[in-house]
Formats: sequence, structure tokens, C-alpha cells
Amino acid sequence: MPRTFTSFSSLYTATLLMLLGSGLLSTYLGLRLSAANVSEIWIGILMTGYYVGLVMGAAVGHRLIARVGHIRAFVASAGVVTASVLGHALTSSVEVWLLLRWLVGVAMMCQYMVLESWLNEQAESHQRGRVFAGYMLVTFLGLGLGQLVLTLMPELSVRHVILVAMCFALCLVPVAVTRRLHPAPLHPAPLEIRLFVQRIPQALSTIGVAGLLLGSFYGLAPAYANSIGLDTQFIGIFMAVTIGAGLVAQWPAGWLSDRLDRSRMIQVNAIILTTVSLLIALVSLPQMLMVLTVLFGLLAFTLYPLAVALANDHVEQEQRVLLSAMLLVTFGLGAAAGPLLGSVLMKFGGPAMLYVFMACSSLLLVIFVRPERVTGENLVDEAPIQFMPAAGNLASSPLAAAIDPRVDEQVVIEQMQDESDIPPAPVDEDDDEHRPG
Repeated sequence: MPRTFTSFSSLYTATLLMLLGSGLLSTYLGLRLSAANVSEIWIGILMTGYYVGLVMGAAVGHRLIARVGHIRAFVASAGVVTASVLGHALTSSVEVWLLLRWLVGVAMMCQYMVLESWLNEQAESHQRGRVFAGYMLVTFLGLGLGQLVLTLMPELSVRHVILVAMCFALCLVPVAVTRRLHPAPLHPAPLEIRLFVQRIPQALSTIGVAGLLLGSFYGLAPAYANSIGLDTQFIGIFMAVTIGAGLVAQWPAGWLSDRLDRSRMIQVNAIILTTVSLLIALVSLPQMLMVLTVLFGLLAFTLYPLAVALANDHVEQEQRVLLSAMLLVTFGLGAAAGPLLGSVLMKFGGPAMLYVFMACSSLLLVIFVRPERVTGENLVDEAPIQFMPAAGNLASSPLAAAIDPRVDEQVVIEQMQDESDIPPAPVDEDDDEHRPG
């Protein structure tokens, strides 16, 4: 693993800076609006706008990269994110902030696509598992560090916005100075929605519920914590501990997932998660809340990768890149709806209704995910497919499948070939981005 981090340090550094800035911005905005007594509904709408932007950004990213190349696409996207972040400091209008959050979502998805396709190009076949795990590790680490910034800078001021903008500006550096040949242009692939709905209904249901849970958590948990009287420093720790628990849980969950029935694991996870969420809704003591949120993180952040592994068990190898896009859209729809629904309940029922809503969401899995309904009719020959860690917060693109070792390299190459009529970007002989290092 250390050699992997050294080999891919520039791309990992860019990812770390991006997620640090994104994690800090989401929590800061939630706290800032809550402190200003802005309606919880508006807080939810802002997070919904961000996730809608992420889902829409997949199509935008394909076209942008095809037209101008990877480095220019990353630079342009980082510029849009940096300007949008700074725009939050120029106005307090929530309507303008909604537009800015949408722009951040669109541009960040373009950045994810550049980084993931680049990692895929540079990774040898025998490295894919380590490269993929390293990418997920820096993703969780960035999100967690973003929360811990609030413990060092507890006062809510424009300094947080400046720090986020600095992160997105600095993530340009390791990508812009690379001398490696960038990957081939990309093109969007059509989704086979009906096929996936018929093949993997329980996996898609789990992905959607994971979106509801994690979208609500990132968007509304800071406002919930503020509403029950926790200070900014404790809120930062509260968020970081939850995300950290999700990271720690990936490997034990993977070990169990490769040995036990995955649909049964999802059902048991949902039963315990429903109970934990209801307990959080009833508890206000900080010490007890910290213990319960650790359990929440262990369970909520493992639903997504468990569902991804279950889905891969029942989808042929050549369809797994398309599957990744389908899962992203499904998660995105859930993540967009979660903050909106949760905020409405908080508005009319109080802050505790956030976790009541999460309990009801996970209860859906208890009811609908039934191991006996998994017939094995569509189980692929090479199943069971090995579990891989996943962030489960849209901190990836459909191209995440490209660096997943469960997907055959030749299949990935075929899926990523540019078959569209969009001409490739003109080559400037003096441009380092087209010169092999």
C-alpha cells in the first residue's frame, strides 16, 4: 500500500484536497444557515441541489473531457468550483446559494471523472485492488478532515469559505503539472434501466435507501446537532467520528460479505440501523450520542458497498461499467430526495424527526430485502464477486468501475472507447499534457 500511495500521490493528493473542501463546505453551510435561523427546508433544498448537480455532472463531464481533454476539463471544473465557493462569501441569499451548490455539484463530478479515468490508465492489472482501496481511503480521510477543521476554527466566519476555496485551487497543482499522457476521450453510455430493475431490485432498493440516509446525514445532521444545543467544536467531532466509523467498517464488512449471504447482511444491518436511528432521536446526552453515532456510521456507510457487491453478483462482467452508472443515478436520486424530505419533517416535527426519518428509511429495507427472494437465477459464473470499499456519498463517478479490480480491464477499455462524432481535442506539440513523461 505505501508504494501505491507513492506511485499515485499526485492524484490522491488532488482527491484528498477536493474532499476536504467539500466535506467542510457542506457542514459549514448547514451550521451557518441554522445559526441564522434559516428554515430547515432551505437547508435540505441546498443539499438536494448539490446532489442533483453531481448526477447531471456525469453527462456534462463526458462531453467536456471529449472536447478539451482531461487536464483542461479538470482545470476548468476546479475554476468553477473555486469561484462558486467564493460566491458564498459575497451574498447571503439562499436562492443564489442554491445555484452555487448546483454548480459545485456539476463541476465536482467532472473532476471525479478526470481523476478516476486517470487512475485507471496508470494502474496495472495487479494493482487495481490497492489503487481502488487507496482512492476510497483518501476519500473518507478528506471528508473526515473537513469536519475536524471545525474543531480548530469553531467560529463560523468567512475564513471557512476561503479555506474551502484554497483546497479547490490547490487541487489543481498536482494535476496541472503532470507530464503523463492523459487517457483517451470518453463518451456517455446508455443505461439499461429495465434490465437492472429486473435483475437487481433489492440491490437498487438498498442503494436508494443508502442515498436517503447519507444525503440526509451530510445535509442535515449539522443542523440537527446545532438545534439540540451542541457547540461547533462538538459538531465537527460528531461528524468526523461518524465518517471515521464508516471508514473503519469497510474492511470487516467486506470480510463478512465475502463469506455470508449479502442480502441477509443488508437485512440485519437495516434492523440494527433502524433501532440505532430511533435511539438517536430519543437521546440528547452528548456522550451517549457519540456512542450511537459511531454505530450509525458503522451501519449506514456499509449499506452502499454491500449493495454494490450484491448487484455485481448478478450482472455480467461486460455490463459492470454501465451498472456503476445505474447505481450512481439511483444513489443520486435518493441523496437528492433525502435532505428535502428530512428537512420538511424537521420543520414540522422538530430536529429529532431527522433520525426518525432515517429509521423509517432503513425500515423499508427490513421489509423489502428478503434473502429468500434472491433466487440465484441471474448469478454470474464468477460470483461471488469480491467486496470492495466504497464511500457511498457520490464521491465518485461511473468511471469508478474502471479502477475496480472486479471489472475486466479489456471490458473497461471497450466501454471507454470514444465512439461518438465529437472530434478529439487538437494536439499542441508544446503542451506537456500530451507529452509522455
